[in-house]
Amino acid sequence: MALLTVIGRGVRIRGRVTGEADLTIEGHVEGEVAVSGDVTIEAGGLVGANVSGRVIVVRGAVRGDLTAEELVRLEEGSRVVGDLRAPRIAIAKGGLVRGLVQTSGSVGSPRPAARAKAEAPAIRRAPPPVAARPAPAPAPAPAPVRVAPVPAKVAARPTPAAAPVHHAPKGPPPPVVPALKKGAKAALKKKAT
Repeated sequence: MALLTVIGRGVRIRGRVTGEADLTIEGHVEGEVAVSGDVTIEAGGLVGANVSGRVIVVRGAVRGDLTAEELVRLEEGSRVVGDLRAPRIAIAKGGLVRGLVQTSGSVGSPRPAARAKAEAPAIRRAPPPVAARPAPAPAPAPAPVRVAPVPAKVAARPTPAAAPVHHAPKGPPPPVVPALKKGAKAALKKKAT
């Protein structure tokens, strides 16, 4: 677009910003921003509400949802706490987002699945009929259990004391040295010479 509006550094706006032109925000805006052109939020800029436009470029900070007709681009150092909705979304290395990122579906309507569910009429379904089932057969009575007496010799036997548990020290295990048979060392020396 040919027209460009700039909200300069040090300017604070409370309220809704709307228009037909492109918009560059270098100051602070506490209110919804809705323009038909491009919206650029510069490095010093801060927006505290939802932003909508054709193309949205963020280099500063936004606390709200971003909805674009074509593209949302987050540059390095940008911070967004809110949802991003556009056919194309680009997030540069160093750009931070905390929220939902949606690139498909209808962009103009927030949370289409939730809205469709809310608009759909409630359908009540009758529970399926319960078929008559025969009563289960009673379980057989358990057989009586007989306990044999324990012989006195077995009961009086002392239990062995538990061996003390030694924990291995932490660190690498000691090296393993192969054991050689007696005289094998001398045989190895003869082979080497």
